[in-house]
Amino acid sequence: MPHRVFIRSTNWIGDAVMSVAALREIRRLLPDSRLLLIARPWVAGLFENQGLVDEVHPVDPGESQLQQVRSMIGKVRSCDQAILFQNAFEAALVAFLARIPDRAGYSTDGRRYLLTRRAKPRVKSLNRHQVFYYLDLLHQTGLSPKNYLSDVHFRPDISLRPTEQGVESARRLLAEYSIQPGRSLVLLNPGAYFGSAKRWMIDRYASLGDRLVQNRSAQVVIIGSEGERGIAERISAKMRSTAAIMTGATDLPTLMGLFSLSQLFVTNDSGPMHLAAALDTPQIALFGSTDEIATGPYSRKARIIHKHVECSPCLLRECPLDLRCFKAIEVDEVYEVALSVLRHA
Repeated sequence: MPHRVFIRSTNWIGDAVMSVAALREIRRLLPDSRLLLIARPWVAGLFENQGLVDEVHPVDPGESQLQQVRSMIGKVRSCDQAILFQNAFEAALVAFLARIPDRAGYSTDGRRYLLTRRAKPRVKSLNRHQVFYYLDLLHQTGLSPKNYLSDVHFRPDISLRPTEQGVESARRLLAEYSIQPGRSLVLLNPGAYFGSAKRWMIDRYASLGDRLVQNRSAQVVIIGSEGERGIAERISAKMRSTAAIMTGATDLPTLMGLFSLSQLFVTNDSGPMHLAAALDTPQIALFGSTDEIATGPYSRKARIIHKHVECSPCLLRECPLDLRCFKAIEVDEVYEVALSVLRHA
């Protein structure tokens, strides 16, 4: 039997995208091994048909936590090695109870003694992008001889590609909303799961959308999760022009297809921001409470706008003051950057 490796993915899209470079390194380092990845269902589709792993197993959301643990143990029991990108205690417990002899991960969440190869987080203290967090795990645990943090020639590769089915699904969805091919397609992502301190103001998204429609004949589509539909509707109501609301209307493959078809994506710091970066979609990322150096879009086609006021980055969910970091980002500035991106798209 081939050497089998259990990889536990992170739980959120943004983190999962930032782990892609490390997955690509594991494939390079272990070319003859069979890589088995377990992920939450909303993340699992990210890794399918990408050539990164051999098997993708979604966690069953209908099972209790105990049932999920038992199910995961059954799937990975025959593995020879475990590499845990997820930092939770449960991930290490599954690898331990499955009796996988070689278990690598960060010594977080009280799981030190469940691991045989241990690493300590150091990327943040070195002011490096979160992409290197997962790569550094490989180096610190001896899985890779390369010190990714000090190798100036290494360029992490987080690139993903949409599936043909995803692109076709996106085309059908655009047609359903009367979005015409041949005109600039601009996607707006005004939500952010973490909290309102990561969200640029609704009236400014509306004003930006109007300018792009009126001055550039752009077709504006608002995307996001079903829970963010209220935000999208409030933006649409404030706009004089028409915007298509597709919040909650896209699964992961369709969203990836939409990104591949769009000329510009304007977004807050969020999971879709990282997904667009992986798909090489031109984007403008607006940062408020968070750190654009650590978690900004890892893409040469991304333009980041962040005003460093005295309290940023605070990393808070809700602003206790007046959201001055976002108030400092004016519509005029974002619009001018958008024009520049569209001219080169």
